[in-house]
Amino acid sequence: MSLHITMDNFEQEVLQSSVPVLVDFYADWCGPCQMLAPIIEDISDSDVGVKVCKLNVDQAFPIATKYKVVSIPAVFIFKNGQVAAKAIGYQEKDQLMKLIEGVLNGSNT
Repeated sequence: MSLHITMDNFEQEVLQSSVPVLVDFYADWCGPCQMLAPIIEDISDSDVGVKVCKLNVDQAFPIATKYKVVSIPAVFIFKNGQVAAKAIGYQEKDQLMKLIEGVLNGSNT
């Protein structure tokens, strides 16, 4: 199950994480975000080497603004507190897995 990220726990759970973190920037009203949600949960339930989190942009707007999220869904992978890779818009699971593998193998997308 993915972890819900808020303004209060973003720094600790994402920026200070010792493992790479996939963050799904979403909103409840966003149709493509709802389509992506089961894929994010499936990745979360798998042992793929990243922590999986969801951040509601309506509830954590300053974070979305800081990372220039202007279109959702947006999936960012953070490594060592920095954005290592990102994908904007709906993504199939295999596309997200390639993004994750690229970060884990040291190649940024």
